[in-house]
Amino acid sequence: MLRHAACLLLALAVVASPTLAPAATGDGSTVGTPDQLVRWINGYRQKPKPKLLPAVVKAMQDLGLIGDHEQAGIYIGFVAGVLGDNQLTAEKLIEQMFPLGPDGQVVVIKAIAYSGLPEWRDLLAIAAEQAPERRVLIDRFLDGEQKLLFELPLEEAMTLDILWGYYIATGSYQPVQRIVDALQWANDDEELEKLTIGSMSKWTLASNAARDNDLLKLLYAERDARPEEVQAPLGEVIEAAETFEFGKLRKEALAAIEELKVKGPASRRTYSYAAMAGQTALALGCVAATALGQLEVGGACVVTGAVSSAALKLMGLQ
Repeated sequence: MLRHAACLLLALAVVASPTLAPAATGDGSTVGTPDQLVRWINGYRQKPKPKLLPAVVKAMQDLGLIGDHEQAGIYIGFVAGVLGDNQLTAEKLIEQMFPLGPDGQVVVIKAIAYSGLPEWRDLLAIAAEQAPERRVLIDRFLDGEQKLLFELPLEEAMTLDILWGYYIATGSYQPVQRIVDALQWANDDEELEKLTIGSMSKWTLASNAARDNDLLKLLYAERDARPEEVQAPLGEVIEAAETFEFGKLRKEALAAIEELKVKGPASRRTYSYAAMAGQTALALGCVAATALGQLEVGGACVVTGAVSSAALKLMGLQ
């Protein structure tokens, strides 16, 4: 659960976070600090102000929060969620987001595609007019080469960031149900990546449900409807959420990850499994650091496939 450093830390604290509005002018040209922006996002569901979304997107860009797209998943998901929740004003919001630099353009394009709005294709046409240089990316969504939100592979940690971002904005159960799907890998003894994703899902679900009663109720309902390979770890999630005892989940996850890393897959334990992919090793190092409270781990934790360090801030853990 602690796996990919940040995700596991997705211990959202969404519901408990304070609500500070971003320091931005009416047109969003001036922004405050990253902390102000993060707090506003965390508190969005308590006091939704979708009209501020264009200024918030520009703030994300100006503050350098979305420069690394492997680290931008939670922001993409949040923007997608706000758009999806505001169908009648989505077109106007998108128009007001531009002009944007390349980083902001990509975030908006992906957010439109992930919004779940029935007219997402038409809205992408607006983005194409404003950012013609992103035509290749837009066409890949339109042609089906790029997957939509609930088609994204759970094996990629960034997907969890995006799903949690969407949930922060909307409180929608669908992204949470998708995260619950990943619990089938919480005890995987064959593939390190799947074990990591399953553990991250387990940790973040427990952390968030402890602070969000509606989410906890959903998890109870999901447990009764899920197959055994999901039902068992989901029961552990619920127990940890009810008791606020996350330490046990953390220790078990780290132990399972270390065992699989050292001994290799259960089906071929006679072979060396030490030569793991570099990014996986880095991700595990980040997980261990965050578990110990050593959040200042630097650039080593900004690895492809690892959940963003942005998620740490959005979950109120830094």
